[in-house]
Amino acid sequence: MTLSSLSANFKNYFSLVKFSHTLFSMPFAITGYFLAINQPNNHFDLYTLALVLLCVLFARNAAMAFNRYADRQIDAKNPRTQNREIPAKIITPLSAMMFVILNALLFSGASLLLNNLCFILSPVALAIVLGYSYAKRFTSMAHLLLGMGLSLSPIGAYLAVTGEFAMVPVLISFSVLFWVAGFDVIYALQDEEFDRKNGLQSIPSRLGKTKALWISGLLHVASAGFLISASIMSFNFISWIGTAVFLLLLCYQHVVVGNGRMGRINLAFFTLNGIASLAFALFAVAGMI
Repeated sequence: MTLSSLSANFKNYFSLVKFSHTLFSMPFAITGYFLAINQPNNHFDLYTLALVLLCVLFARNAAMAFNRYADRQIDAKNPRTQNREIPAKIITPLSAMMFVILNALLFSGASLLLNNLCFILSPVALAIVLGYSYAKRFTSMAHLLLGMGLSLSPIGAYLAVTGEFAMVPVLISFSVLFWVAGFDVIYALQDEEFDRKNGLQSIPSRLGKTKALWISGLLHVASAGFLISASIMSFNFISWIGTAVFLLLLCYQHVVVGNGRMGRINLAFFTLNGIASLAFALFAVAGMI
């Protein structure tokens, strides 16, 4: 295999799992880690931080690749997704599943290197992040399951250091849960008609565009409430700047997609949410250093 073909294969798998979307979960894992090392008797350890970030990466790779594997026949019928790697025959279903298994094993191995609690809970985490792929066959609440998967990053990072639960990272995790569920509802607006015709469950396909946007807004209000509560309990002035930026961008994405401007969903989904998570983590960590 030549260097160019090897590079192309890496690019294909990075595209399969939308590697750039780690911006949604990685910053919150880093925040959870720094919350943990600011507790008594804990300290910064690059080895532990690296393992935490690898856990986030491996879990997300497994989840995204499994989603593409599970949805390969659906994606082939949807004009919006028929050019994805598996329906386009760039990556075979078997190769995608092997990639899932590899990343699941790496995730479990990295969890074991962290501590026993993380290892014991790793199958639960995998069940949540992999289970989302089939949830939309049965329930329009699949958006919340996706949010739950990403919400594991801050509390998981905290557990990796301390080996115990605490209120502030739990509040941040709930904020992430409702934040992700809310913007996933917005993202699902693109497939409202397709999902309805093909028996797939989502809030837009069940309730329509207008009600879906209202529900997305309510989910984001819940996200804001949990984040403000966490900020009151733990953050200082510098950290509050990140919270403020996050909340402003949360509101702005609804302005972006308001009045039927569905062509701007990718701006709201990718750009604004990526900036929001990065800004929050940057200021939160700066306030704890």
